[in-house]
Amino acid sequence: MRTLILGLGNLLLGDEGVGVHAVRALAAAGLPANVAALDVGTALLDALADLEIADRLIVVDAMRAGGPPGTVYRLDDGALARNGCIASLHGFDLPRVLALTRRRAAPPVVVFGVEPELLDWSLELSPCVAGSVPALLRAVRDALPPEETAPLRRQSSG
Repeated sequence: MRTLILGLGNLLLGDEGVGVHAVRALAAAGLPANVAALDVGTALLDALADLEIADRLIVVDAMRAGGPPGTVYRLDDGALARNGCIASLHGFDLPRVLALTRRRAAPPVVVFGVEPELLDWSLELSPCVAGSVPALLRAVRDALPPEETAPLRRQSSG
């Protein structure tokens, strides 16, 4: 099995780039051999080839859900289907991009979102969101199946 972790967001808009910051940190720390982290930024279509072969998806992005800034959210397949979620400000949403693949069915998806504080011109995360990144990284690692938490390797993030 292969898990693909997608980091979404715009690095130029402060906390909107949290998904990209997160996958870069995961890749730098090392990942199991059967896990790939991909910094797609706002170009989700660029991940099309990777989406065709992934057995499982973990998506990391900023997410407005009404909590305090820095709150980490997790949405699994069931919650995503009920809420009609995975819309995106990044051009195409995940369901539409998955529909463009040659897959018969979408793989299981888990989305981790972080409540933003600053969505304005900045290359830096706000202190609240930056402070939540360690918990976010732990949550993403905890979402990996046990067989995918073995030996780590460093990877370029895209």
